[in-house]
Amino acid sequence: MPLNLAQKNAWSLARTLMTVVVVFRIEEHKFGVVEAQEFDGDPALIVREYDPFAR
Repeated sequence: MPLNLAQKNAWSLARTLMTVVVVFRIEEHKFGVVEAQEFDGDPALIVREYDPFAR
């Protein structure tokens, strides 16, 4: 999915589930969204982390 859609989905998911969610790079212009605790890929692929508890 495109980055802007992944970011919107990640923030919505983080706020709904009240858990940390990450956006990660799959390919050059493709991104994925998953709960941080479920991400088992290379940490260098993480684009952004969404934490609903951060201030």
